[in-house]
Amino acid sequence: EDRFTGWWDVDLTPVGENEARASGKLLKETGVDFSRAYTSVQKRAIRTLYLALGEMDRLWLPVTKDYRLNERHYGGFTGLNKKETAAKHGDDQVKIWRRSYDVPPPQGESLKDTAARSIPWFQKNIEPKLKEGKNILVAAHGNSLRAIIMYLEKLSEAQVLELELKTGEPVVFNAEGGKVTRA
Repeated sequence: EDRFTGWWDVDLTPVGENEARASGKLLKETGVDFSRAYTSVQKRAIRTLYLALGEMDRLWLPVTKDYRLNERHYGGFTGLNKKETAAKHGDDQVKIWRRSYDVPPPQGESLKDTAARSIPWFQKNIEPKLKEGKNILVAAHGNSLRAIIMYLEKLSEAQVLELELKTGEPVVFNAEGGKVTRA
């Protein structure tokens, strides 16, 4: 429906379900054995994780859910149609709210705000496990994942704005010698 979802707890579409299963199949083909999984508290990420784990025959993995992995909050735009919002406020202004690093939509979060909650949580809860050599699976959202990747790859504010993550497409990182890099 082309709506701002953010913290609106919408379910996966049939396309999203298929993407999640396909991700699980791809991850299974890598042969990587994960020791645990993390996700947000939002239904679409939780279901993505469980559909992927089902394809991997790893439904038994311990899972931690935390709101700090939630999608960015779209505030007053939550649930609104993106085209209608652009018609009301102007394409340029909506683009600034959606794609700038530090300008949030009204009553919402910017990517900078999302990074401020997701990166410290990642540093405390996931990064130490990666540095111990554990394989960790994270199923979250475009903006919380972009913030974490920004941290891992030391991207600038301008570079992270160019980072596109396709839904349902796994991104794999290696942790060797205490350093985490994209595979």
